[in-house]
Amino acid sequence: MADAKKELPPKDSAKVKTEPKVKGKRGSVDVGAAGKVAGLPEGYLPRMKKHYEEVIRPALVQEFGYKNALQVPRIEKIVLNMGVGEAVNDTKKVTNAAAELALIAGQKPIVTRARKAISTFKVRENMPIGAKVTLRQARMYEFLDRLITVALPRVRDFRGLNPKSFDGRGNFALGIKEHIVFPEIDYDKTESIIGMDVIVCTTAKTDDEARALLRAFNFPFRQ
Repeated sequence: MADAKKELPPKDSAKVKTEPKVKGKRGSVDVGAAGKVAGLPEGYLPRMKKHYEEVIRPALVQEFGYKNALQVPRIEKIVLNMGVGEAVNDTKKVTNAAAELALIAGQKPIVTRARKAISTFKVRENMPIGAKVTLRQARMYEFLDRLITVALPRVRDFRGLNPKSFDGRGNFALGIKEHIVFPEIDYDKTESIIGMDVIVCTTAKTDDEARALLRAFNFPFRQ
């Protein structure tokens, strides 16, 4: 009597299926089956992005007479930079600052390190001295919304943003002395007040175009 043939399991049955990852310069980001970044609901459209597409872009086309839709300036990215000078005496402060920056941005920042040693300031080479994060797409528009509607009105003695703080290539920079103006930060739990820089990078070729773009986003420039 011939032995019954044993059915072997398929070769791929023992493998565990994992979600694909999109690799970039800073590592990899988990994405779902539809290619959406984890943490954002499917089909979600930020309020500021909708405002740009429906109101701001047609207004800029009418003002500057663009012939191509790709010529219309837009916000490309927002970079948040937080320097921690007290890290010279206590490196743990950099870790705390990075954690609070993650709460503000909704994205994990990277720790910046000193490129060279400076004995005058007691800075050693490769020493952690701050944190920064780059926001794009949906997270960028969400941060922009909270910055304009919540954070800037809470700044003490706020008299408007400097309309001349452009670099000549359409990028705008502003400084915030106290990071506690953001509602994500609990004042009772924070150890120290830290300042931060906010750099808004646009695709505008001139400062006038970038200024018109940010004014349309209700940036409170001084008159």
